[in-house]
Amino acid sequence: MIVRKHMGRASPILLLLLAFGFFFATYNLLTMIIHNKASNLGSWVVDGVKRSGELNSKFHVALTATDAPYSQWQCRIMYYWYKKVKDMPGSDMGKFTRILHSGIPDKLMEEIPTFVVDPLPEGLDRGYVVLNRPWAFVQWLEKATIEEEYILMAEPDHIFVKPLPNLAHGIKPAGFPFFYIKPAEHEKVIRKFYPKESGPVTDIDPIGNSPVIIKKGELTYGKKGDWRFDKRSYLTGPPPRNLSLPPPGVPESVVRLVKMVNEATANIPGWDTLTSDTDQK
Repeated sequence: MIVRKHMGRASPILLLLLAFGFFFATYNLLTMIIHNKASNLGSWVVDGVKRSGELNSKFHVALTATDAPYSQWQCRIMYYWYKKVKDMPGSDMGKFTRILHSGIPDKLMEEIPTFVVDPLPEGLDRGYVVLNRPWAFVQWLEKATIEEEYILMAEPDHIFVKPLPNLAHGIKPAGFPFFYIKPAEHEKVIRKFYPKESGPVTDIDPIGNSPVIIKKGELTYGKKGDWRFDKRSYLTGPPPRNLSLPPPGVPESVVRLVKMVNEATANIPGWDTLTSDTDQK
């Protein structure tokens, strides 16, 4: 009976102490979470993400767009968030270009870095207007000076919610899988480009052309057969700016040569206007 009496008296005190301890622990835990969330916004972004590991791993953000209002307001929102996260910890984001394939400048030229290219000639899209996107990239790659070795192919309706690291690895690009892209349902078409000896159709990744992070040279390498740089190919005029870099396995001396040529052509005024005396006659 005496034990029961003492236990009954101690119980309210014990419950009060437990309640106070729980409150104190909860308060400190919430304070730590709020503090860490405010001060280390970008530090957790790349946890568990394997980055490229290259010294020059920056990627150029490039999106194709038109001068239609529907495209313009999306571009403005995307560019706003690009600027917000670009310099956060964990980011490999480089410069930004809106590739405008309407053929003429628009009112966003001063607000967003823009490169104007031509649309496809009338009728060539056969009603599939998005064919202007790859044609826009072709023109941009041929004419623009791109400092980064990687490119993120993007579209106006993409928004950066976190700083993005370079997820590509060398010549292996990184893309986003879409649940509605089902290669196995279009085997007849896919086999034109991926023969049976290459493997089953299920090996094809369910991705589109964007968002994709890819090495710059992979977008141009092979367009005229094997990669080569021969100065004799430019007897009557200078080589274009921004030559694609050699593929893996080429001697480092050749890689350095092409980089030096690219740096010079990017900085020499009037490079694209240089012609031979024969061409001027």
